[in-house]
Amino acid sequence: MLLAPALLLLVPTQAQAAGYRYWSFWDRSGDRWIYATQGPSTARPSDGDVQGFRFAVSADSSDADQPRGAASFDAICARTPAQDGTKRIALVIDFGTAADAPSGETPPAARSACARVGPDATTAEALASVAKPLRYDTSAMLCAIAGYPRTGCGEQVSSSDDTPTAKDEQDERKDDGSGPSVGLIAGGAVVAVLAGAAVWQARRRRNG
Repeated sequence: MLLAPALLLLVPTQAQAAGYRYWSFWDRSGDRWIYATQGPSTARPSDGDVQGFRFAVSADSSDADQPRGAASFDAICARTPAQDGTKRIALVIDFGTAADAPSGETPPAARSACARVGPDATTAEALASVAKPLRYDTSAMLCAIAGYPRTGCGEQVSSSDDTPTAKDEQDERKDDGSGPSVGLIAGGAVVAVLAGAAVWQARRRRNG
């Protein structure tokens, strides 16, 4: 008898928040993008790797928007010849759409760049060499690339009016994909309640 009230409590929780506005970080594997398992400040790509960044609003890594456009190392780094003692990283930087932009800001056009850096350089160092200025928050979360956006960092966005409502820097670290999101937890709770309802109905039919 408590199943219906439980669902009423859970479903609005997931619907209230559209997600978080942030820069997601991606690795290119063959012809597809894979959400990076570590942040750009710790990732150390190899020569010939392709990595991407996408600014958008998403609830978690499972529904994050991927970088758009061509992502071929040969095309991006065609005019950057190899040099001894360096490595080349192809970077795709997608500033997102107007719908995902903070109020009063217009996203720049997407770009790609070939970063030639030292052999031990991180992705963050490669990015800084081709897309300054970068902006980080106090917990090292990447907030802006090439100065975009001017303000804000991983803020939660309301589904009703698309305005920032809150930020949880520790639990919702979107630069490295760590930790489950609120939406993911709520979704799992709904599935658990529905599964319980099915079992209860089956028992009721057998006993009836």
